[in-house]
Amino acid sequence: MLRTWIAAAALSLAAGLAHAETEVVIQYPYPELFADTHKRIAEEFAKVRPDIKVTLRAPYESYEEGTQKVLREAVTNQMPDVSFQGLNRIRVLVDKNIPAELDGYIAAEKDFDKQGFHQAMYDIGTASGKVYALPFAISLPIVYVNLDLAKQAGADPANLPKTWDGVIDLAKKIKALGPDINGITYVWDITGNWLWQAPVFARGGTMLNADETRVAFDGAEGQFAIKTLARLVNEAGMPNLDQPAMRAAFAAGKTGIHITSTSDLNKTTQMIGGKFELKTLAFPDVVSPNGRLPAGGNVVLILAKDKAKRDASWEVVKFWTGPKGAAIMAETTGYMPPNKVANDVYLKDFYVKNPNNYTAVGQLSLLTKWYAFPGDNGLKITDVIKDHLNTIVTGARAKEPEAVLSDMAADVQKLLPKTVGAAR
Repeated sequence: MLRTWIAAAALSLAAGLAHAETEVVIQYPYPELFADTHKRIAEEFAKVRPDIKVTLRAPYESYEEGTQKVLREAVTNQMPDVSFQGLNRIRVLVDKNIPAELDGYIAAEKDFDKQGFHQAMYDIGTASGKVYALPFAISLPIVYVNLDLAKQAGADPANLPKTWDGVIDLAKKIKALGPDINGITYVWDITGNWLWQAPVFARGGTMLNADETRVAFDGAEGQFAIKTLARLVNEAGMPNLDQPAMRAAFAAGKTGIHITSTSDLNKTTQMIGGKFELKTLAFPDVVSPNGRLPAGGNVVLILAKDKAKRDASWEVVKFWTGPKGAAIMAETTGYMPPNKVANDVYLKDFYVKNPNNYTAVGQLSLLTKWYAFPGDNGLKITDVIKDHLNTIVTGARAKEPEAVLSDMAADVQKLLPKTVGAAR
């Protein structure tokens, strides 16, 4: 009887422990960049919180797909507990009352700043005066240069161009090296409008006016940006390639200059595999005093509705954005960690050994929010911008950039909320 009682007690205890374990389902975008990252962080989290089981759901292919999927799943109540979303997609989800507010959790933490959390982190995920997300991975646009091709084209590796005029001039010289060589590629279609915002913001421009009722990207800054994109096609002979093809061509040593997100750095470096020397440079022509660059990357939101699930999800969010999780993210991608302790302690020697990774860190003073267009048509506006830019890159309207900008501005204007109140 004693043995029976002990066995029953053991079964009861096991059942109780199993019941005590809380599962948190996570979904994230871009598996080619983040699959190993999230797997490694999950392994480290399991060591310190075995009571919380983390399940990684099949990743979103992109930020756009991730947002659209959450919007659909919110209706059918099939959302993950924790979702990683593009930094500029917080607004549309908050407008639909989907993510949980984090202010209460943040306020309840003791000495949170000593774990590397700070006001700038909260600002990135703030909407309507409340914190709904914490930043996980931050990126800025940078220039990747194949130094071997640049030197063959006569460039001084210690004095590479810092302006668009200089970049385009070097790209033309590199392209002249051979029929199978590309002078430059520019990943203009990242999330449809990120590298459209970058040259506009770099010149001090904005997407909309202050009260968000009218398009503002058709001013002098937008004129410069659209003409520069056209110059890449008309003068530098930029090929019409998708993002993976651009990356592959550069990594194979067939492209001299590649302009994209710092997030691609680790993957690109691995693909290069020592075939040539890579150097990264700051984004061209950031004009003082108002020049800025849009922060790219993704934030993490809690979508769980059940309180126990939310509480467990908060523990997950803290670890992923905390010192350990942020350091793993930086070491396995090209992104920058927004966590201070991750940078100052865990990554103390990382940037010394990896100067190409430091290029974006050196631009942090230029960081501004990745603009999210207001209203129910916010996502559609992104597609409209992408479609118009595509007509230049394909060559269809590469000779008429000003007309493309005018049409793009008119189409976006039609999709903006009709009143100021609707834009908030």
